[in-house]
Amino acid sequence: MNKAMVYLVGAGPGDPDLITVRGAELLGRADCIIYDRLANPALLKFASEDAELVHVPKRIGDRSCTQDEINRLLLEKAASGKTVVRLKGGDPCIFARGGEEARLLADAGIDFEIVPGITAAIAAAEYAGILLTDREYSSQVVFITGREAPDKEQSNINWSVLAKFPGTIVFYMAMGNLEFIAQQLIDNGMSKDTASAVISDATFAKQRLVKSSLSQISETCEQENIEPPAIVIIGAAADSDPRLNWFMNQPLFGKSIVVTRNAPGNADFAAKIIRKGGNPIDFPTIKIKPLTHTNKFVQALAKIHDFDWLIFTSKNGVSVFFDALHSLKKDARVFGSAKVASMGSKTAAELSGFGIIPDFVPTVFTSAELGEQLIRFTNLQDKRILLLRSELASKELVDILQKGGADIHDVPLYTIEKQIPNSADLIEKIKAGQAHWLIFASPSSVRIFFERVSADIVNSSDVKVASIGPVTSEQLKDLGVKVDLQAAEHTIDGLLSAVENAEAS
Repeated sequence: MNKAMVYLVGAGPGDPDLITVRGAELLGRADCIIYDRLANPALLKFASEDAELVHVPKRIGDRSCTQDEINRLLLEKAASGKTVVRLKGGDPCIFARGGEEARLLADAGIDFEIVPGITAAIAAAEYAGILLTDREYSSQVVFITGREAPDKEQSNINWSVLAKFPGTIVFYMAMGNLEFIAQQLIDNGMSKDTASAVISDATFAKQRLVKSSLSQISETCEQENIEPPAIVIIGAAADSDPRLNWFMNQPLFGKSIVVTRNAPGNADFAAKIIRKGGNPIDFPTIKIKPLTHTNKFVQALAKIHDFDWLIFTSKNGVSVFFDALHSLKKDARVFGSAKVASMGSKTAAELSGFGIIPDFVPTVFTSAELGEQLIRFTNLQDKRILLLRSELASKELVDILQKGGADIHDVPLYTIEKQIPNSADLIEKIKAGQAHWLIFASPSSVRIFFERVSADIVNSSDVKVASIGPVTSEQLKDLGVKVDLQAAEHTIDGLLSAVENAEAS
């Protein structure tokens, strides 16, 4: 039997990007992952496909798990020789039960490792521009629980000492007792005007920050409907310079952006949106279906060395092409002496990952510009060109290259299949003003999206529509959809930058 190993891993404060490298690595190696309610489920993307995933939420009704149940689960999984990751929100040992779990494992003779995580106090403060320590006003910081164990006979909190503490006080799990906490501090000598701040949903696009005096902080939070999870900060640090609130000052902060690509494309785009402070709403419309099993592709691949130019028009095409090569135990050497053209920078970057540096990339990333600029770049008269792209692509590029004298072999690498997500929730968000942008990166996504959501609903709402380029914009207009923004650079990064600039203006 394999030797059991249990890792107590801190998941960080919420944003999945804030897990440690060690934590992400262990998630990929685990046979079983036991995860808390406060551990972002997005972190499970690191898990292997055959890992067992066990959700152990606490304090949420009938589906909640007690600590005793979690302890039994840890011992049971370890007893079978599995590598277990116990994924805990924040840091596993800061106001968590990591210490109890470590002692349990030690008593049972089970090997374990504690992997630190970014704790909520540090993350919440820094994502709100609050500096817990500073040479000018705070040389010390103390972390206090706002909810002690219910079976304790006497509190360990010395309110008299705490009220005189000359630094920053941070309370965890304090929202239910905030009025009591504030009053205890005031009754023990702290000024009722002491600066206080509460940060809820830290590191997420829905993060909220409330500032007030100590005597008013509970009432202010109630008025603003601030709910857990939240961190309370008391002391001079709470009176922070608003210019330091870098996260909430980002142009996309709090903006809900609907992404409509295929699932992998949406995941990539969502990660970029999150890093800009935005809230991505996943609404996949398409799925990429490879056509590399067809006779047309197989025959073209067999004669690929006969072509003068190979043209890739998308990152998806490059990925599908090299997947096919890999399955045939071939690599980029099949290109021979053929030159390679790429539609844009992202396609070129994907090619470079396979050791291919394109000989030509147009300055404007459209089919028309690719054709026209390639003709100006080199003499295409009687040149054999293998065009590798989507089955649904327009004939515009073929027509332009043929006018330049080229012999074109247009071979589809993939086609687009519909995804049919449930649109009811998204429609409600659009009607309620809870979706700020709809993002479209292809005509196919446009067509499929508006089979599920009517143009009238979009046009009559406050949601804005952004398009990656002229072909996608034309499809939107053909369906009667207003286009608020078209990216100047026709790439996903260019599209996101255009939305960011629009929000900043």
